[in-house]
Amino acid sequence: MTIARADAGPLVGSRPSERSSTPLRQASPVEFAMCSHSGKVRQNNEDKAGAAPEIGLFVLCDGMGGLEAGERASQIAVETLLGSCRESATSLAATSESLSAPIELANENIFREAQALGAKSGMGSTIVAVQLCDDRMIVAHVGDSRVYRLRRDELCQLTDDHSFVAEQVRRGMITIEEANQSQMQNVLTRALGVEPHVTVEVNEELLLPCDTLLLCSDGLTRELSDSQIAGILSDASCVQDAANQLIRHANEAGGKDNVTVIVIRNSKKPGSLRARLGRWIRGSENNI
Repeated sequence: MTIARADAGPLVGSRPSERSSTPLRQASPVEFAMCSHSGKVRQNNEDKAGAAPEIGLFVLCDGMGGLEAGERASQIAVETLLGSCRESATSLAATSESLSAPIELANENIFREAQALGAKSGMGSTIVAVQLCDDRMIVAHVGDSRVYRLRRDELCQLTDDHSFVAEQVRRGMITIEEANQSQMQNVLTRALGVEPHVTVEVNEELLLPCDTLLLCSDGLTRELSDSQIAGILSDASCVQDAANQLIRHANEAGGKDNVTVIVIRNSKKPGSLRARLGRWIRGSENNI
């Protein structure tokens, strides 16, 4: 993965070529599972993922820079976000600032590390993070790792790729099909650690009972279509099965890149829609 300069427009430390996954964990009212694989082509795994279920926080990063640089960048990002959020968490309340500020700090930490190592050619990382609070969720990201939501068998991408081809699609310059065939797919327009400061994209979503969330690196979305991802998430018997199946199918489809996923299922029982909307509105007002 490469980055276009700004002026141009717990699963940490997996060993090379070694599959690693965490067992199913309960974090009432959600279930989650994480799984990562180096793929069938690359020897090292620059993806990192982690979770702080006690504060409803999940994060996934895809490092870049080659060899140890990418692995170090993604590890710094995961550790900075988890550590910062755990230190500042005084309640289960989540706000846009509660994610954007730690991600900005991660950017600064990676940038300083790159300067110290002399990694001027592009040490950096993408990041996607989700924090759950009652009936809402905060989604923050930089780069082209993604967050999806499966609701009643309908898959929706909750993040916009910060990439050269995605920007061309949004401007109507090329089609999605052309973007998928482009040789510029790996050129990012925004990533952690490339510049001293970064703009974090943050949005808030309503979380409904039985929603399934997927955080993933582009090693998954380069190999599987949205319809294939939706089918796997819908058919899986549990979150761990979904995570394992996504990794397996991505590798069977080519496995040309590292692939990492976090699958989260909201197991909270349905309640009053009016009550859920009221809590979501009150939470949103607290962010103003």
